[in-house]
Amino acid sequence: MNKSITEKRLLEATLRLISEKGYLGATTREIAHEAGVTEITLFRHFGSKEKLFGEVLKRYTFLPTLKELLPELEGLSYDKALRMIGIRFLETLKEKKSMVRIMLSEMNLYPDKIKVVYNSFLDELIRTLADYLASLQKRGMLRQVPSHTATMAFLGMIFTYFLGEEIMRGRTITKKEREKIVTEFVDIFEHGTFKRY
Repeated sequence: MNKSITEKRLLEATLRLISEKGYLGATTREIAHEAGVTEITLFRHFGSKEKLFGEVLKRYTFLPTLKELLPELEGLSYDKALRMIGIRFLETLKEKKSMVRIMLSEMNLYPDKIKVVYNSFLDELIRTLADYLASLQKRGMLRQVPSHTATMAFLGMIFTYFLGEEIMRGRTITKKEREKIVTEFVDIFEHGTFKRY
């Protein structure tokens, strides 16, 4: 079997099993079986379960979507660019809802190695969007605020909404609601809440 096909099957099997059983519950033996390969093949391609998990985060979360989006944002107004980012972030969270739910439930139980992998992924996600905001600041389009903090605020609004509605309340956010709430969040983020006279 072709190396890239084997890796793709292993990554997809990992995503499925982690979404069902969590990182702690999905064993390398089960992942290999689900992918139709031996456990030795899994270790030959990825070296460890931690590296496999890290690759799943890099390929099947919002990070690759954001990287693909960045060139599309050129030439868009700031509010349209933020709406596009926000809607795609919310869509990705919805698509990976079972994985998000199970990761939240077992996060405190993760071994240190996995926390490092997860934090590294989060850092790269935040840095990618922060770099985009910083580039707009350099062009004089945004006021000077810490782009890292602004990124956490923007993604945090959307993630908290998703968490409250889809995870805590168990409610499905419709496409219409998704577009409305992201538009409102973008407006708050872009203009703040203080009324200037």
